[in-house]
Formats: sequence, C-alpha cells, structure tokens
Amino acid sequence: MATPVAYQANTSASVPDWLNKGDNAWQMISATLVGLQSVPGLVILYGSIVKKKWAVNSAFMALYAFAAVWLCWVTWAYNMSFGDKLLPFWGKAKPALGQKFLIKRAALPATTHYHRDGSVETTMVEPYYPMASMVYFQCEFAAITVILLAGSVLGRMNIRAWMLFVPLWLTFSYTVGAFSLWGGGFLFHWGVIDYSGGYVIHLSSGIAGFVAAYWVGPRSTKDRERFPPNNVLLMLTGAGLLWMGWAGFNGGDPYSANIDSSLAVLNTNICAATSLLVWACLDVIFFQKPSVIGAVQGMMTGLVCITPGAGLVQGWAAIVMGILSGSIPWFTMMVVHKRSSLLQKVDDTLGVFHTHAVAGFLGGVTTGLFAQPTLCNLFLPVTNSRGAIYGGVGGVQLLKQVVGALFVIGWNVVATTIICLVVRLVVPLRMAEEELSIGDDAAHGEEAYALWGDGEKYDSTMHGWADDTHHNHNMIPTGVTQMV
Repeated sequence: MATPVAYQANTSASVPDWLNKGDNAWQMISATLVGLQSVPGLVILYGSIVKKKWAVNSAFMALYAFAAVWLCWVTWAYNMSFGDKLLPFWGKAKPALGQKFLIKRAALPATTHYHRDGSVETTMVEPYYPMASMVYFQCEFAAITVILLAGSVLGRMNIRAWMLFVPLWLTFSYTVGAFSLWGGGFLFHWGVIDYSGGYVIHLSSGIAGFVAAYWVGPRSTKDRERFPPNNVLLMLTGAGLLWMGWAGFNGGDPYSANIDSSLAVLNTNICAATSLLVWACLDVIFFQKPSVIGAVQGMMTGLVCITPGAGLVQGWAAIVMGILSGSIPWFTMMVVHKRSSLLQKVDDTLGVFHTHAVAGFLGGVTTGLFAQPTLCNLFLPVTNSRGAIYGGVGGVQLLKQVVGALFVIGWNVVATTIICLVVRLVVPLRMAEEELSIGDDAAHGEEAYALWGDGEKYDSTMHGWADDTHHNHNMIPTGVTQMV
C-alpha cells in the first residue's frame, strides 16, 4: 500500500526528509509528561506534604525553579550539557534560541564513539526530529532535578537565597553530570550506563539536597518535632502525576518511539508497583499499619531505581529491583537514619537523600548487574555492554557504575558547598527565627488556606469567637484537622 501523502517527507518546508513525525510527536509528548511531573505534580506534592504554614512557600519554590531553569537552559545551559565539548565533563556555553539552530535536525555533537584504533564504533546521536524538540525534552529533566533537590530544604530556606541558588546549581552542577553521562563526556564514552537519569538527576539531586540542607541549617525545633502533611489526598494527586509522568521520563530517553521505549515504560511501572508494595508491607510488619506517605516514598524509590536501567533490563529484573528499592531505602530511612549522628544532624525535610540518592545509586549498581546484552545493543554507544550476571565484560561494567556514581557524588558535594557559601555572602541561606515561626505569611504575605493555622498569633476577634469562656484558646491546634 502506498504511504499516505500526509506521512511522506518533503510535503512542505516544515516537513524535511529527515523528520519522523511519530518520533517527534512522542518526544514532545514525553517532554510534556515530564513537565507535568513538576508543574503541577511536585508543586502539588510539595504544597501538600508539608505543614500547613509552609504550603505556599514549598509550592512556590518548585514553581520558581521550573521557570528559572527554562530561561537559563535556552540562554546557556543546554549547550553546556549537550553541545560541543569544552572539557571532558563540560560543553561550551552558548544560546539555544536562534531559528537556524532550532529547526535543524537534532544532534549531540560530542557523542560519536570511536574504537581504540580511531574507527567509528557508534555514530553521533541524531534523532529524527528538530533540535527544538530536544531542547524542550532535556529542559524538563533539568527543571525537575532542581525541584527534587528543593525537597531537602523545605520549611526554612530563605526564598531569596533559593532564587540565587537555582541558576548557579543548574550551571555548575547539573550541566556537568548531563554532559559527562549523556552529552558525550568522559563517562559516556567510557560506557557508564545511565539510561534516563538515575545518576544525572536522582543521585545528584539527593546528594546536593543533603549538602544544601547541611549548609542551610535545620527547620525550627517545633517543625522538626511535628511536621504533618496539610492535605494527604492532594499529596497523592501529586504523587500520581509523578508516577504517570514517568512514562515520558523513561519512555522518551531512547529519543525515538521504538521498542526500547515501550520496554522502558513497562519496566518503570513494574518496578514502581513492586517497590510501593514492599515498602507498605514493611510498614505493616514493623509498625502494624501501612503509611500513605510511606507508600508514596516506596513508589518514588521504585521509579528512581529503575530509571538508570529502564530499557536495558528484563521484566524479572525490574521486579528484583523493585524489591530492593522498596526495602533498602526503607532500611536506611527507618533504621540507619535514626542511628546515625550525621543523618540526624542534617535536616533533610522530605528524605530526598534516601528516596533519590540511595535509590539512584542502587539503581545504577543493579543496572550494572542486570543490563541484558541484546537490550544494551539497542541503546548504548559501547557495543557488547552487559551486566555482571551475563559474564564477559559485565564485571567491568559493574565497576564502571560504581566509579560513575562516585564522580557524581564528589562533584555535587564540592559544587553545592561552594554555591551555598557564595550565596551566603549575598543573602542568608536560612530564614530568620521570627519568619520560621510564622511561615508563609512572613515569606510571601500569603497563606494556603483561610483557616487559623500554626504560625499565626491567635486573636479571637479575627475568628468570630466572642465568648472566651467556651473555648480553650491555650490549646494549640496541630495536625491536619484544625480547631476553627
């Protein structure tokens, strides 16, 4: 049967012969799904999982980061991550704004992989859609990384400090990891596997968030002692957007609507579901009841763990990875954290270290174990790559995964520390104590709900309680259910 004219190339100036409409459509859909994970996904999740007095501030930190990353990305950061090589771990900074650049075929110029004798082993990455789609897709990944990092410093970071921190961290940390592992840097050419961001996104945000939390300092004592979510159902809504959005997160990274993307989406859901169930079961075994927040944490660790190997492992391996991601981060959060003086000292608000750093490292290592040779040949620039259980060079692959993780950890510790110290010279990293006691109203002059809540100085005349004899106003309302 003849191909319909609408699907043929060269039907107009906007349909060149290299354009694959299916690939382009899937890439833009995937980018949008990843974007929805941030806005409104993490905006809703952050605004709901925190104490009521921090709902506005937490949601706005995510919203601001999303907008700030966009402008920085197209102005200089995209080409630092995916452009021409400047250093083995960094690309050359330049804008991604001109029409000549954006309408040409997408290409990652530093990704041509060579044999030791100088011959080409794998050609440059050149998807069948325009550069504009690539810039869009990769920007959503950069944005969610910074937003995930924010989870470690919710409830006390000075919003003005955060406004400075975001572009600096994007420039001097994220772009390094992205170029090194994806854009054609030294880890990419050495063969370290990071299918969709287990290292670039999750390990880096988990480590950087932990370091930032150290430098920013802890929440107020009252907030650390009791920090109930203000809306569990909305938190689940945000979590659901994250889970469903992960289809674009992992399904879009082959840069094509191919069989590898289909496998990646399937494995993503298998691992996430397994991890959630394991986490919930552990809660029941040790605490006699399943925690909803715990289930969300288990979902998250499963999504993170499968990410570095989503399109490279078989379904049974995705289940094994889910079992591990539902149990090992649970153990580090529920047992190790409570016994470690260092972890206790650093106030990581949402436990991003456990859900992203631990789970991301675990995913990278298990990918080094379970990456299937045939699937590796569908995606990786280094031919004959395989996980350790398949013998051959698999043992070396496992070593590469560990070394790659150590580089990401080391760079983020150093870079995030320097960035925090520089920001601290300009504006305090942590809110003043009075602002910490009030929350959103002090930080933004706005509140999430028109209710009397923690942080407000009580005034009976503002709440319609004229008869003081019938109400005990010395009782401070706590938790989700407020006495109004």
